[in-house]
Amino acid sequence: MKGAKTPGDMSPGLRRVMERARRNPHERQFALAYLIDVDALRRAYHRLRKGAAVGVDGVTKEEYGKNLEENLQDLHGRLKARKYRHQPILRVHIPKDKNRTRPIGISATEDKIVQAALHEILEAIYEQDFLDCSHGFRPRRKAHDALKVLNRVVRRGEANVILEADVASFFDSLDRPKLLEMLQERIADKSLIRLIGKCLHVGVLDGEVFSKPEEGTVQGSVLSPILGNIYLHNVLDKWFEQEVKPRLQGQATLIRYADDFVICFEHREDAERVMAVLGKRLGRFNLSLQPDKTRLVDFRQPPWSQTRGKGPGTFDFLGFTVYWRRNQGGRGWHISWKTRKARLRRAINAAYDLCRRQRHRSVPEQHLALKRRIQGHFNYFGVNDNLRSMGILVRHVERAWYKWLTRRSQKSRLNWKRFEDLHRDFPFPRPRVYVDLWANP
Repeated sequence: MKGAKTPGDMSPGLRRVMERARRNPHERQFALAYLIDVDALRRAYHRLRKGAAVGVDGVTKEEYGKNLEENLQDLHGRLKARKYRHQPILRVHIPKDKNRTRPIGISATEDKIVQAALHEILEAIYEQDFLDCSHGFRPRRKAHDALKVLNRVVRRGEANVILEADVASFFDSLDRPKLLEMLQERIADKSLIRLIGKCLHVGVLDGEVFSKPEEGTVQGSVLSPILGNIYLHNVLDKWFEQEVKPRLQGQATLIRYADDFVICFEHREDAERVMAVLGKRLGRFNLSLQPDKTRLVDFRQPPWSQTRGKGPGTFDFLGFTVYWRRNQGGRGWHISWKTRKARLRRAINAAYDLCRRQRHRSVPEQHLALKRRIQGHFNYFGVNDNLRSMGILVRHVERAWYKWLTRRSQKSRLNWKRFEDLHRDFPFPRPRVYVDLWANP
C-alpha cells in the first residue's frame, strides 16, 4: 500500500479520531465504522499499488477501477448492511534462502480496499500509542532509522551485550482472540471489531488446497502489518518499557522493526535476566523464540590499543551483519555493517535467475531490468562500510549477464573483450554510500 496518512490529508472525522486518541490515551473510541464511507473506500483504492498481484477473483486494480464509483457504492452498501464477505486469500510461496520459501497471502482487490480503509482508522488511533522503539510499517519510519538508533546506542557505550531474538512464525502464530481483546481496549465500536474479525477469520487457498487457519494473520495482507504492530506493542514494547527497564541496573534499549528486534544492554547481568523471562512472556501470547537464532552476543568495543584481530562478536539485524571494524590506520574501532551472507546470496541468485529468464530480450531491455535490480539493492544496502558486499553483487551480476549473453547464439560466441566493450555502453550502478547510518535518526 502506497503512502501514509498525515493530518493534512485526513478526513475531518479521521482527524478528530486521531486528536481524541492523542489527548486520551486510555479512552475507548466509539462510533468508528461510519468513517468507512465511499470517500474512505476511494482513498483506499487509490493507495493500492498499481500492478499488484491479483487474488482468487483475478481482478486487477485497473479492472476494478473501470466502474470505480459503481463498485465502491455497491461495496459500501454491503458493508453498511453487514452483507460483505471477505473472499479466500490466495497463498503463494516466494523463495527465501536455503531452499526455503516464505508464504505470502494475496487478497482480492475489493478486500484490499476494505483492509486499507480499516488500516487508515487503526493507524489514526494507534500511532498515538506506539512507542519510539517500534520502527516497522509506520509513517515516516524505516529500517535505516532503526539501524541509526542502534548506532547511537552502541556509541554511547550502552550496548555491551546484545540480545539477538527471532520470533518463530510470528504472523502465523498470532493469537486472534487475544488480538481482538487488545483492540477492544481502544475500540468500543462492535461493528468495526466485527469487520476486522472477518478479515482475520478467512480461508486460504494454497494451490488446490483450501484451509481455514484458527490462528495468525496472513502475511502480505494490507492489514497484517499494523495488526502485528498492535500485538507486539502490547506483548513486548509496553512490557519492556514499563515493567522490565525500571528493574534493571543499567541502560537497556529495545529496537524493533515489525517482528524483528534486538535489545541492547549495558550490563550482562541485565541481559541474562531478560533472556530468562522473555520466552515466558512471549509464550503467554502464543509466541515462541527460535532457540537456535536467539542468543546473547558480547558486543563490547575493543580497546583502542588493540590493533589486530576482530571484535568480540557479531549479530544480524534487518539484513545486515553488525560488527566492530578497525579505523583506518589500525587504531581505534567503530561499529560497521555488511550485507548478511544469506541476503547477499539471495540477491545474487535472483539476478542470475533474471539473466536466464530474460536472455531472449534485447540488450537494452536486459540492462534496464538488471540496473533496476542492482539499484534497488543499493538503495537499502548502500550504507557505511558496505562497499565490498555491494561490489561482490555487481561482479556476480556481470558474470551472470555475460554467461547468458553468450548462450543467445551458437554462431557467434561473445568473448569477454566484446562483453567489456558492450558493458561500457550499458554500465551498472557503482557501489557508494546511499544512506549514512552515522547520522542522527
